[in-house]
Order: sequence, then structure tokens, then C-alpha cells
Amino acid sequence: MAVSEALLILLMCIFVSVFFSVSEISLAASRKVKLQMLAETGSIRAQKVLNLQAASGKFFTLIQIGINTVAILAGVVSESALSHLFIPLLGYVYQGQYLEGLASTLSFVMVTLSFIIFADLMPKRLAMAYPEQIALAIVIPIERLIVIFTPAVWVINGLANLFFKLLGFSTVRNDQMTSDELYAAVDASVEAGIIQKEEHEVIGNVMEMQLLGVTAAMTARDSLVYFFINEPEESIRQKIKESPHNRFLVCDNALDNVVGYVDSKDLLIRLLNQEPLKLSESSLSNLVVIPDTLTLFETMEYFKKTRSEFAVVMNEYALVVGVVTINDLMTSVMGDWAAHSFEEQIVQRDESSWLVDGGTPISDVMRVLSIAEFPDAQYYETMAGFMMYRLRKIPKRTDFVNFSGYKFEVVDIDHHKIDQLLVTRLEEESDKPTSL
Repeated sequence: MAVSEALLILLMCIFVSVFFSVSEISLAASRKVKLQMLAETGSIRAQKVLNLQAASGKFFTLIQIGINTVAILAGVVSESALSHLFIPLLGYVYQGQYLEGLASTLSFVMVTLSFIIFADLMPKRLAMAYPEQIALAIVIPIERLIVIFTPAVWVINGLANLFFKLLGFSTVRNDQMTSDELYAAVDASVEAGIIQKEEHEVIGNVMEMQLLGVTAAMTARDSLVYFFINEPEESIRQKIKESPHNRFLVCDNALDNVVGYVDSKDLLIRLLNQEPLKLSESSLSNLVVIPDTLTLFETMEYFKKTRSEFAVVMNEYALVVGVVTINDLMTSVMGDWAAHSFEEQIVQRDESSWLVDGGTPISDVMRVLSIAEFPDAQYYETMAGFMMYRLRKIPKRTDFVNFSGYKFEVVDIDHHKIDQLLVTRLEEESDKPTSL
């Protein structure tokens, strides 16, 4: 075989190997979500790529047949023809008994380097950079090659499947994305500048709605303003003046005996019409009651189903633990865009200290202080609960807990209730609770 013919065959082998290399990597690296979007817009090629990904055994069998066949052919050509090309060149510097061996070795090294650089490394890096575009371009030729080499593909793929079955391995591709992978994808989008920081926070809050309980967003029992069914008009006026809410619970002698609620707009209309502010069960709106075990997402679905925007949250003992509105849920999703909802509960004093209300939900503290998670968070919802859980007692002033690089110190107590905490950033992290 002439040297020119050998070089031509070698170039053809490299070209074929490039095709199989980019085909292998592009199909494996193509993102299913993006392909599904293209398929939904009518792209037949995208659907074909998805079909190959779902049953990739035949495809990878064809790729390996092609790559190995080309590699063997290139080795034979380099051994039979190209090695003779290097004999006269090496003869200028060496004329010993190992001349032919050195020529064969040099020919092998040159062919191997050519395949590594031009037929393997460069095509695969290119396919990693543009996986979907290349996959769409090669999918039809690959399908035709699979049909042409069906007998060989069927035998080799069948043997591979048999060995996988004997070893107990599954070859089914799993495209399900876990929550951690979804978080990582969103974080990567933020770093790439595709998603803004505020949008990233909203997306994270939406995903947390499946995890956080309704108590994380509700107005707690101690902060509720409510009327009694027989409350004097002057007392009602005073409460409206001091706490101008949209809705007020109406109770019969005790907060846990809720009979309904009244809308502040109805009270305003009565005042404008100079009517008395007398409350009666017939004038109250029907009340929606939900258990405190619901998540934020379940609460949102409950509001959607009942077409309500306001609900009382009760525990297993039929005690009122708080109220929640649709605005509370939206605030938990919007995060910093609705920062006014927790600005008064968390006040930053300087670069390394904050004053935190005892009733602040731990989710808000996690957001402000960039704390990933609180330990055993299923046992409490607020910072007061966190302190009681860690200290294992009713805290008193100056008691503190060191956690996640911060010192949480009780600075104000009102009748055994934690009113305020001082949170200070520590130089060295310590997680030990301390009682003085």
C-alpha cells in the first residue's frame, strides 16, 4: 500500500471517529428538559433524540462498533504502511538493528496522538459545549446506521444486556431530578447571571413551601387582636384604632371559642352610616379552620379550594394557635420583596449583631442570617421555641445558645415569654447552650 493511500485511509478513519465521538457525548450530555421543550414546539429530531436516550443500548453499541473498528483499521494501516515512512527518516540518525522497531513505535505514537487529539479530545469537548445542537444534527444518520448494522447491534447489545442482568445492574436511564439537584441548577443559573438574586430567593421559597408548616407564616396567638361577641362599642373602636387590621376574629368569652370573623370594611360602612357596632353571630362571616400540621403549599391549595383568604389555625387540642391569610403565604414566597413583614421582628444593630423578636419564625432568621438549617426544627417554629428546646427549660434573661457561628442571648422576658433576643456573630463557632 502506498504511503499516500495509507494517509488517506488514516484521515478517513479520523473523520469517522470524530463522527462517533461527537455522537456519543452529545447524546449523553443533551438535557432532557431542553429536548422536551424543542419536541413540544414540533421538532421531530428532538423527539428522535429523546427516543434514543430512553433506549440507548442500541445507540451505544453502534458507537462502540464504529470506534473500535476504526481504531483497529488505523492500527493496521499504520503498521503496514506508515512505519516504512519513518525508516528512511530515522536512518539519518540511526542505522542499528532496532531501526524497524523504532519506526513502528514512532508510527504507533503518531497515529495514537492523532486519534487522541483530533478524533477524541477535540470532538468530545465540542460536543460538551453544544450537546443539543450536535445531537439534533446527527440523530438521523445514527438511526440509519443502527438499521444497517442491526444484526451486529442486536447480538452485541443482547450479550451486554445478559451480563448486566446476571450482575444485577439496571440499564434504565433515570432522569428524575432531586430537590438538591434542582437547588444546584438554580444556584448555577444565579452564578451565570441568568436568574437574579431576588428571583433566586423567590424560587427557593416556592420550593420550601412543601417543607415549611403553616405556623411559619401565620400570625401567632399572642399577636392576635380579636373581639368578643358582646364587646362594648367603645372597646371595638379602640381596638380598631390601635390595630387597623383587615379582619378581626369574634369569640364567645374566650379566644378558643371562635364563632366567626368580621371584616373591617363592614365596620367602616356601619360607622359611615352611623349604625351601632354591635356584633351578632348572624352578621359574622363564616370561618375557615385548618390544622397546624398543614404545610404552606397545602394551605395555599386549601385557600384555592375553598376560595377563602383567611383561616384560623388550630392544634390537636382545638386551641387557636394563630391565623393565616393569603397575604401571609405570598409574603413567605416573595421574601425580601416583602421584607416589611418581618423588618420589625429582626432589626440589625451593626454589622455583627441583630435584635430578634422571640416570636420570629426560624425561616425568617435563616434567611437574614444565612443559616442553612436549625437542628430538630420539627419541634419548634419560632426563635423562642428554639431557645426553649436547646436550653431544655423556660429561659431567663442572659441565658444564651451558641449555634452556627452566632450567639443567641435572651435580653427581655415578659411573664416567662421570650420577648427579645440579641444575636451576635461569633469569631469561632460553638453550639453549646449556656444558662447563667
